Amino acid sequence: DVLDTKTRELISIAVAITTRCVGCIAAHTDAAIKAGASREEVAATLATAISLNAGAAYIYSLRALEAYDTLKK
Repeated sequence: DVLDTKTRELISIAVAITTRCVGCIAAHTDAAIKAGASREEVAATLATAISLNAGAAYIYSLRALEAYDTLKK
């Protein structure tokens, strides 16, 4: 693959944010953690989704950070 697993999962989080798929947010955040993504990388991904999708992405981005914090424990 041209893209590594971590990159694909970070992209998947951004897509999940823009499509407002709560289950997808948790699943892809978990997969990103398992692929070695840091909280900072997830946050940078969310910032990109927010800039492309405005307010709705912000609200759903908070869910991804909550999922990261819960799943990382």
